[in-house]
Amino acid sequence: MTKSSSILPKPAIVTLIVLLLGGCAGIDLNQHVAQTPEQALALAQDESEPANAQRFLLRMASEFQDRGNHQGARTLLRSSQLDNLPQPLENQRRLLAMASAIELEDADWARTLTADAAADDFLRYPDNLLAKAARLQANTQALAGEPVAAASTLILLGQTDGGIAPQALHDQIWQYLKSAGRSDIEQTADQAIGFETEGWLKLASDLQAPDTSLDDRGRIVRRWQNQWPSHPAAQVPPTELALLADLATSRPEHIVLALPFQGPLSAAGKAIRDGFLAAYYSDETVDREETDIRVLDTSDASFAEHYRELVNTRTDLIVGPLEKEALAGLSAMNTLPVPVLGLNYLPEDKEPPSGLYQYGLSAEDEARQIADRLAQKQLRNLLVLIPEGGWGDRVLKALQTRANERQLRLLDVQRFSGEDNLRTVTADLLGITRSRDRAIGVERTIGMNVEFEPRRRQDAQSIVLVASPTIARQFKPLFAFYYGGDLPVYSPSIIYEGSPNPTRDRDLNRITFTDIPWVLEPELPLRSAASQHLPGKVNGQLGRLFAMGADAWQLSKRLVLLQRIDDASIDGMTGVLTMTPEGAIHRQQLWARIKGGVPELLSSELPAEEQRETETQTQ
Repeated sequence: MTKSSSILPKPAIVTLIVLLLGGCAGIDLNQHVAQTPEQALALAQDESEPANAQRFLLRMASEFQDRGNHQGARTLLRSSQLDNLPQPLENQRRLLAMASAIELEDADWARTLTADAAADDFLRYPDNLLAKAARLQANTQALAGEPVAAASTLILLGQTDGGIAPQALHDQIWQYLKSAGRSDIEQTADQAIGFETEGWLKLASDLQAPDTSLDDRGRIVRRWQNQWPSHPAAQVPPTELALLADLATSRPEHIVLALPFQGPLSAAGKAIRDGFLAAYYSDETVDREETDIRVLDTSDASFAEHYRELVNTRTDLIVGPLEKEALAGLSAMNTLPVPVLGLNYLPEDKEPPSGLYQYGLSAEDEARQIADRLAQKQLRNLLVLIPEGGWGDRVLKALQTRANERQLRLLDVQRFSGEDNLRTVTADLLGITRSRDRAIGVERTIGMNVEFEPRRRQDAQSIVLVASPTIARQFKPLFAFYYGGDLPVYSPSIIYEGSPNPTRDRDLNRITFTDIPWVLEPELPLRSAASQHLPGKVNGQLGRLFAMGADAWQLSKRLVLLQRIDDASIDGMTGVLTMTPEGAIHRQQLWARIKGGVPELLSSELPAEEQRETETQTQ
C-alpha cells in the first residue's frame, strides 16, 4: 500500500441513508425510536403492514450505525423480517449490510452478501450513490476473500462517470490485484471480457510470475505500458508501479563507499567493502558506464569532515559510516544534502534527519524475532540469560519491549560475564538455588537432616540464551544438569560461529536460533561465487559482514521504493529487508535448529520436534 491517506474512504452512513430513505417520513412507525435491536424487532412484529415494518427496521438499522452500534444494526439487517424485500428496499438493506459487515470485519457475513454478486451490481443505484455503492461492494468482496472480484468492481466503476480520481482508483485496484493469487488472476483472465479488465489482469499476472526481482518487475511494467498504451493504467499507473518503472532511472549513479580500513574496525570495513563490490560486479542490471563507485577510507579524519567535503562533489549517495558515533554526528542536521545509507543505527535519543537511512546487523532485530517466535508457539513464560555490558543492555531492552507487546513474561533475567561461575548462574536461573535454600531452612528449623532432591521452577516454558558459542557450549549441558533439559532454548545468531563444526557444536544440540540466509543457505549464487574467488571471506562474522555489504548494494538502488511503498521488501543475503517510515532497515531472518552439531534450516512451519516440545511446555 502506498504511504498516503486512505484511498477509498468509507461512505458517510448518515448521508447514504438519508438519500435512500428520504421519502419514508409518512410510515406509521416513524414516531418510534427503539433503543435496542430487540425493541425494534418487537415493534416491527406488531405492525400490521409489512412494508411499514420493513422500512422501520431499515431506518433503525441506519440509526444504530450512526450511533456506532453496528452489532445492533447487524441483528436487524439479518432478521427474517427483512426477507423477501421488494427490490428498492433490498437495495437499501444491501448497502446497510455491507457497511456494517465492513465495520465489524465480519468475513462470514461478507461472504454471504457477495455469494451471488456481480461486478455490475452497484449500477442499480442512482448516479449520486454510484461511487459509494461501488466502494462498499468492493470492500465487502475483499473482506470476503475475493480480491479479484473487488478489483473487477472498481475497474467497472472507472468506466462510469463516478467522479473518482483515476490515481486513487488505480492505486486501490492494484492493491486488490496484488493480494490475489496468480491462479485466481489467470482463471479470471480466461473468462474476462473488456479491454480494461483484460489489461489489468494481464499486468497482474505478468508481475506475479515466479522468481521476478524488483528490477524484473520494473521492466515488466514498462513493457506492459508499451503493449497497452491506451489503457487507463498505462496513462495513470498505480503509484507503486510507477515507482517500479522508474526504478532504473532513479538509481544513484555516483556512490561513495565510506568505510574505515585502518584501526580496530578495519577488518569489518574491508569485509563490507568486498561484499558491496562483489554484489555490484555480479549485478547484470547495472549500467557500468553510468555508475561510478568511489571507495573512501574514513580512518584518517572524522566522518563529519569527510561529509562536508563530499557535499561539494558529484555524489548521489554515501554508503557509510560504520561507527555509531559517526552516524550520530549527522543527527544535528535537519536535512542531509547528500543522502546517506548509514551502516549502523542511531542511538534512541537521536532523531534521524531527512535523507538518512540506517542499516546494520542489529542484534535488537534478532531479539524481537525471538519474542515473535515464542509468542507464535505459545511459550509465554521465559527465563533469560544475557551478557552484561552495553550490547547486552540493548538486546535485553528490545526483548523486553517486544515481549510486553506479545504478552510474554520474563520470569527471571540473569546477566553474566566471562568471570562468573556459570554453574551458579544456571542454578539461580532455574530456581535450584532457591529450592536448596528452602531445604536448608527446613533442616535448620527441625534440627535434623532431610532427604532432598532439588526441583527447578515449574512455571518456565522456555529459555532465551544470548551467548557466544564458547559460553553457550557450557550453559547448554548445565541446563540438563539442573533439571531444565526439557526446556526449549532459543538464541540469536551470536550462538553460532557461522560455519559447521559438528565436533564442538554437539553441546548446542536442540538449540533453535535465528541467522541470516548467507549463513543458513550456503548455495546462494553470490556465496558460491565468493567461495571460489574470495576464499576465507565468506564464513564466520566476517562472512556476515560480507553479506551485509552485498545487501548495502541492493539497498542503494531501492531506497526510494522501500521508503514510499509500505509493503515493499528485498530478499537479501541478511534477510528480508523492509524500511520503517523513519528510514531504518529491519531484517527478517531464517530459523535453524542444531542437530548432530550442525544447523538444520527450518521451514516457516513448526518442525515436528519443536512442535512436541511446544506442546509439552504449554500443557
